[in-house]
Formats: sequence, C-alpha cells, structure tokens
Amino acid sequence: MRERAGAAPGRRTGDLVPGNDDDVELVDEEGRCVGVAPKLDAHRAPGRLHRAFSVFVFTTDGRVVLQRRSDGKYHFAGRWSNTCCSHQTPGESTVSAASRRLVAEMGLVCGPREVGLIRYEARDDVTGLVERELDHVLVATSDAAPDPDPAEVAEVRLVGVPALLADISARPAIYTPWLAEATTVATTAWRSPPG
Repeated sequence: MRERAGAAPGRRTGDLVPGNDDDVELVDEEGRCVGVAPKLDAHRAPGRLHRAFSVFVFTTDGRVVLQRRSDGKYHFAGRWSNTCCSHQTPGESTVSAASRRLVAEMGLVCGPREVGLIRYEARDDVTGLVERELDHVLVATSDAAPDPDPAEVAEVRLVGVPALLADISARPAIYTPWLAEATTVATTAWRSPPG
C-alpha cells in the first residue's frame, strides 16, 4: 500500500479498537445510556434503540465520498452508503469512534465534526435484522484518495449531492435506508462554517 497525505497506512478493521467493538450502547428515546448489548443482539427483530454514527467526507469541490458496503456485511450488504458508518464502543466519544472507523474502513484521517442527530428504524428484508438507531451525523473535508478495507467496502465513488439525492429517490433499494435523511443533515451543516 502506498503512503499518501491524509491516509493512514498499515491499518485494518481490527486495529485501533479501544474497547469491545462487538458491543453497542443502548439508549432511551432522549438519548440517555440505558445499557450495553452485543451488536447483533441489538439488531435482531424487533431491534433495540442504540447509538451509532454516520460520517460524510466531502471533497473541497463539494462532492461526497460514498462507499458500497461489502457483500460480507451483516446487514444492508452491497448497498451504497455514506463514507463511513458504525457504532461507538460503550463510553467512547462519537468523534473518536468516527475517526477510528474512517481510518479502519477508508484509510482516511480528516478530523470529523459532529453536526446533527437523526433517529430511524429500518428492516433489512434479506437478513431480517433491524436498525433502531440514534445516529450521530458527522462531516469532514478531504481530497485524499480513500484506501478502503475490502472486508468493509466493495467500491468507492464521488458524487455531487443533488445527483445523489435524485438517485436515492429514483432507486432507493440500492442505498442504505438512512442515507437520504443523513445526507440532508450533513450537507446543510457542511455548507455552514463550524460554530
């Protein structure tokens, strides 16, 4: 693997994990922690509300970096999604978790900032697993070429936001169910200077 500015060489998914990456933080409707559960247990129907995050990396010309989730993902496999999404380990800050996963999944170091929160529920009809997430949305800017981990990411592409939102409307089945709402939050915040 070549080294380049903005990328982190020599990393893969298991690296840099501070706690148990198989546990998620359960939350109540107000976002207060109410416990911890194994990740797969939290996603079994009917699903348990838990904390997660979605990161959007924008290029300086305003395109967003998308990934197509690998076919080995435990849910919504093979679908196009935002740059990186995952779960905080219990007690881990959202920014720290997002930074860690950007390196692990995409080989990118780019300082994400949290800009919003969405709550959604979605069922994967292929696996029967259910997402019930309080999803922290983060944005970052980078023109570095991603170096994706093939165990996590099947493909990467850059796309303008209007074209992305139009394609989600036209072909929702090829995208993750949280992508449209999270894209709107991320794009609005990315265009605004940090407060």
